[in-house]
Amino acid sequence: MSESTTTEVIRTEGLVKRFGAVTALNGVSLYLRQGEVLGLVGDNGAGKSTLIKILTGFLQPDEGRIFIDGREVRLRSVSYARSLGIETVYQDLALVNELSVYHNMFLKRETLLNPLPLLNNWRMRRLAREYLESMGVNIPSVDTEVAQLSGGQRQSIAIARAVYSRARILLLDEPLAAMGAKEGSLIMNLIRTLKNEGQVSIIMIAHNYAQVLEICDRVNLLQHGRIALDKPAGQTSVEELTELVMREYRVGANQRQQPLAGR
Repeated sequence: MSESTTTEVIRTEGLVKRFGAVTALNGVSLYLRQGEVLGLVGDNGAGKSTLIKILTGFLQPDEGRIFIDGREVRLRSVSYARSLGIETVYQDLALVNELSVYHNMFLKRETLLNPLPLLNNWRMRRLAREYLESMGVNIPSVDTEVAQLSGGQRQSIAIARAVYSRARILLLDEPLAAMGAKEGSLIMNLIRTLKNEGQVSIIMIAHNYAQVLEICDRVNLLQHGRIALDKPAGQTSVEELTELVMREYRVGANQRQQPLAGR
């Protein structure tokens, strides 16, 4: 990916978000290029989820600016963000376990047998099967209830549904959390497929630095509500990211101990 010629699809400048006396974001500036996979890492409480909720239109920043395709916007709602091509897949996936795969793929976007107000199950089943196969998502059948699928398969369905809804910017909140190696590889392969196609730009929150460095083009480390590191994945390492996080703990521990030392 050429950094000088690739278009930025999203940019934030100085985002600030406060919850009472707590400042969750304290001047976050980041960018995402067309077709890029950006890994967003940081310890619990660093502000990652707050940032994602702002980018998906669920929360409003107290300060700062957001640009989509170079144009300043106010993401006033989730539906407005979706109209701009921004989709989010959260850890809870928002799938209905009792429904089939194809019904979940078309949830709230059902195809009807016009002019009759009846579901066109045949069409939805066929389109879901074709789309999942094109993305390399392997499941027993699109008729299978989501509850019967593995965690990796369910995550794949949620990601595929977001992309199928014409997402241009995909926000993934811990897509690899609590997954074994086999299930994690399903998601990694799906993200790799999307990356190779270059049509969807992705911000992925993750705690596993090795997985982030394997799949992402670039890494941002969020600390104290700010971007503390922005590097191409090939120019950083698990050791560097770990050291930066541990250094924060050491500094915090020293600050807590100083009043005791003066007694």
